[in-house]
Parts: sequence; C-alpha cells; structure tokens
Amino acid sequence: MENQNIINSADSVVIESAHVHSHSHAKAEPKKYINPYMAGIGLGVVLFLTFIFMGRGIGASGAVSTVTAVAVEKVAPEYTADSKYYNQYVGEAHPNPMKDWLVYQVLGLFFGGFISAALSNRIVKKVEKGPRASVTMRLVFAFIGGGLMGFGAKLARGCTSGQALSGGALLNLGSWVFMMAVFAGGYLFAYFLRRQWQ
Repeated sequence: MENQNIINSADSVVIESAHVHSHSHAKAEPKKYINPYMAGIGLGVVLFLTFIFMGRGIGASGAVSTVTAVAVEKVAPEYTADSKYYNQYVGEAHPNPMKDWLVYQVLGLFFGGFISAALSNRIVKKVEKGPRASVTMRLVFAFIGGGLMGFGAKLARGCTSGQALSGGALLNLGSWVFMMAVFAGGYLFAYFLRRQWQ
C-alpha cells in the first residue's frame, strides 16, 4: 500500500511537471489591436504636442534626408559643399545635423513599435505577404514602392506624415490635395495588385 502511494505520488509529480513544462513553452496569445479611433486620437494628441514643444509637426522624410546628407558629406565633402540641396542639411550652418529632432523621432518610431509589439506578444520574424506572392516578389515590390514613395516625398516637399498629418492639421491646401491624390492612387492601383493579397 505504501509502495502504491509512492507510485501514485511519483505519477502526480511527473504529470505536474509535464503540465508546468507545457505552460513554460506555450506561446502567449497576441493581444488585440487598439481601436483605430482611439489610435487616431492618440496620434492627434502627439501631433498637437509636437507643435507646442517643437514648433512644428511630425515628419519622417526629413530625417532620411539628414542622414543621407551626412553620409554623402563623409564620402564626398567637396561635392556636398558645392551642392545647394545638401547645404540645407550640412555645412557651417549645421555644425551637428544629427541633432535634428526628426532623427530621434524616427528612431523613437522603431523603438516604440518594438516595445509595443513586445507588450502585445506580437514580435514575429516573418515577411508579410499574400498567398500568391513569393518572399522575393514581396521584397522587390516593397523596395520599388518605397523608392517611389521617397521620390514622391521629395517632389511634394514632404512625406505622408509631413504633408498629410502636419500639413493637413494646418489646413494647408497643398497637403489636402496630396492626401486626396494618395487615396485616389491607392484605390486605382488596388484593383491591379489586390490579387497578390488574396
């Protein structure tokens, strides 16, 4: 009888151990995304605060332009000194262009996104793509799309965040035209590209 109790107790220990083991390796369920209306209100509050504390709205392409100008200056200083475009970001008038607050804002986007994903159990290493697209095709399309966005941002003198959010909040006519063009272009090309996501 005593031996049977010992066996039952040992089984219980094994079962309990397996239960704990399975829990320790169980992947936590990802949390739900925030309500988009609440996210929009939060974005509006952030935009409002940047106008108060920084004197201007948010943006992203300005940070990319600054980093690019600094990199080109390191490689070809004489070229940047003679360039009217690069002199907007580097040169005697900009002794330390990397102190531009937009650079830190973009860095904050990466770190903030990572922290948010970690807290929501959504950190996954994968390439977002539709079932019809290969990984290579997805990356090539993303590169082409990103390049077109960057080219368009320089033509429009501002990216989506700078034109649509900051300019739109100031009721800038050009920014509203930009936003309408973005939505119109998105709906137009969605017809040709949507099957890649179905």
